Amino acid sequence: MGRLVLTGVDGNLGGQAADYLLQIAEAKDLIFTGYDPASLEQYAALGVQTRIADFNQREGLEKVFEGGDAMALVSMPFVGVKRQRAHGNAVDAAKAAGVRKIVYTSLVNAADPTNPSVEKKDHIWTEEYVRNAGLDYVFLRNSQYAEAMITNYFTYVHMGGPLTNSQGDGLMAYISRRDCAKAVAYALAARDLHEAVLDINGPELMTISEFCEIGNAVTGNHVEYREITDEENYRVFDAMGVPRTTDGEFKEGSEAPFSSDGMVTFAQAIREGKMAVRTDDFRKLTGSEPLTVRYMFEHADEFQIGDRHSKDA
Repeated sequence: MGRLVLTGVDGNLGGQAADYLLQIAEAKDLIFTGYDPASLEQYAALGVQTRIADFNQREGLEKVFEGGDAMALVSMPFVGVKRQRAHGNAVDAAKAAGVRKIVYTSLVNAADPTNPSVEKKDHIWTEEYVRNAGLDYVFLRNSQYAEAMITNYFTYVHMGGPLTNSQGDGLMAYISRRDCAKAVAYALAARDLHEAVLDINGPELMTISEFCEIGNAVTGNHVEYREITDEENYRVFDAMGVPRTTDGEFKEGSEAPFSSDGMVTFAQAIREGKMAVRTDDFRKLTGSEPLTVRYMFEHADEFQIGDRHSKDA
């Protein structure tokens, strides 16, 4: 049996997935990849085989995946043709290296053609690319990271105003990035999981108003939600210096390390009910219950969105 390959261990999700994988698999059976050599040193010291990988460059990439049987492809943080090209490079190289299964971090309701999220276009493209490559697969369709909205909540605490966006009273089963990482580790290590599409959701569907109410109850703050239009939402992000696309320039330490196109169309998708998905797939996969929004607010310092990690072409 070949080794398990985990990509993107120099990122937020990949790094947490690496920690979980080391708890359930032997280091000698693992290959970790990342574009930052310094981030790989800690894993090499534990006996994990580490390899530098840049998915923007196809040439020689299959050598990175040699000896692997299954690979977790952690989706890249940029959006559009660049991400599709990078994901295609990784899938092609993995297949050429003899990898037989891809575990991919996708998005809830990615296959719905009426879902307006620009993010979902890349995710369904990648899912279809893996299928068309003839590889076995596990697609982990993640709900929105709770960390993104917890960080956003405290932004408005500091500003002293209502939390504003355009998702209205749409429902989302907010999931911790920590749990998404755990799902990656367990899906990669599973030997009997084939051609599977799993929804990785938090324990309950809620509106952003209900999310804020939980935050207020835990922290003693008084953040209210106020709905704005999509165009107003764009202007809020413009004022924060957030680029409209991932081709723009991101500020270091930004509390919104995403493109506004991604965030506004995501809010639209929530408002239109396209993200109102909740299953128990996470529990079935990992044997544990997903963390609640209340728990994450109670330990808010541990559940912030963090810095952006990427190497764009």
